[in-house]
Amino acid sequence: MGKKNNQRQGVVYSTDPHYSFSSPARVEVPTPDPDRQKLRVLIDRKQRGGKEVTLVTGFIGTKEDREELGKLLKNKCGTGGSVKDDEILVQGNQRDKVIKILLEMGYSGTKAAGG
Repeated sequence: MGKKNNQRQGVVYSTDPHYSFSSPARVEVPTPDPDRQKLRVLIDRKQRGGKEVTLVTGFIGTKEDREELGKLLKNKCGTGGSVKDDEILVQGNQRDKVIKILLEMGYSGTKAAGG
């Protein structure tokens, strides 16, 4: 699905002249303890011109905590990256290093994903 229609999932057409689409508000949940998180770390090359990116998915919590974890991982790996779409991106093939860092931080549910 394209980015343009991403906000209207499931709405096709309405004949009601007074209908107004309102997307459900995102509710941020408090960040649970690191040992209760189930993070998956994988390597991705899609949509990136063949360049490898390490993705950390499955983080539950506030946007600020996610950005703080992303910043810490980028600093420890010595690379760039970003945090968007509920994923932490670290440039390059840093999967083993990121898993080691997360396990040291107490994220015991961290696993490698993909091939």
